[in-house]
Amino acid sequence: MKIVVPNQHGAWAMLLIPYILGVAASSFRLIHIPLFIGWFFLYLAAYPLIMVIKGKQVSFYFYWALGYFFISFVFLALVMFAEWRLIYFGLAMLPFFLLNIYFVKRKNERAFTNDMVAIGVFCIGGLASFYIGKRALTREGWSVALFVFLFFLGSTFFVKSMIREKKNKRFRWYSWGYHFIVLLFIFTLKESWLWILPFVPSLIRAISLYNKKLTIMQLGIIEIINSVIFLVVTSFLFL
Repeated sequence: MKIVVPNQHGAWAMLLIPYILGVAASSFRLIHIPLFIGWFFLYLAAYPLIMVIKGKQVSFYFYWALGYFFISFVFLALVMFAEWRLIYFGLAMLPFFLLNIYFVKRKNERAFTNDMVAIGVFCIGGLASFYIGKRALTREGWSVALFVFLFFLGSTFFVKSMIREKKNKRFRWYSWGYHFIVLLFIFTLKESWLWILPFVPSLIRAISLYNKKLTIMQLGIIEIINSVIFLVVTSFLFL
């Protein structure tokens, strides 16, 4: 039997990086393990659920969604038994999920706004990870969410400038301008200039690779490398 998994490979980085940074910026606890398992299967459930909403092989995808949701519920229930306030993070995700359904219904999943909505959900996952380690949402926790959001929004600009908007010269300037503004924003936000380092590779690749003929796989590999660099450098700064 074919295992149903999400077909958007870039989303795996969005799943992992906020969670890992949440741990790095706080401290690791054993409860992080069941929380991640529950978070992981909740993510897996989203894809077959969207297929059900689209009306594609409803019975097939429904059972996969139900199975993933059940596993997720079991682990998240264990976590909430230890820390019930995590339910607030789940409630915070609901508006984002409803917006995602709205875009699916309108067959406009590739809309820029929908990408921002998806990034927002993963940022909340990072906040939950930080909260479990710190038992509070401090400035560092919000910094995790902010940095993740800014980084992946930059990835969205870059990928669209290379594929869907590659013939739109105006969008190129949107992408480049965004990456420059992020560097300036982080420079003024943080006490040390070192905090701009995780975002420098994004600016370099946005400018240097524009208009290059790259395959989808090559773009994916570049984004994976850039994501790893961001994760390693940002984790080091949070330590």
